[in-house]
Amino acid sequence: MSPTLMNQLDDAFTNALRLAIVSALFPVEGMDFTMLKKITGGTDGNLSIQARKLEEVDYIQVEKDFVDRKPKTTYRLTDKGREAFRQYVSLLEEAIRDKDKAF
Repeated sequence: MSPTLMNQLDDAFTNALRLAIVSALFPVEGMDFTMLKKITGGTDGNLSIQARKLEEVDYIQVEKDFVDRKPKTTYRLTDKGREAFRQYVSLLEEAIRDKDKAF
């Protein structure tokens, strides 16, 4: 991958768990903490920390409610997060095409 292309990659996706969170949320409207934890393989603490980092850059929205007197946290990808992920994937695809042209 060229240095120019590397500089364009979003730092929010350089962490494997943050990338897994966004990848899991991309095709759905929203997902609760338990399911997101199961899909990503993250621990409670690590998932919370990485989700918070994505929330700080407005890539995900976190909703906390109570259902049957139990706390329920739901995560949703924001429009900004969805677009950032699309751009990230597009840059990776471009890097693959450039690599293929080199041979």
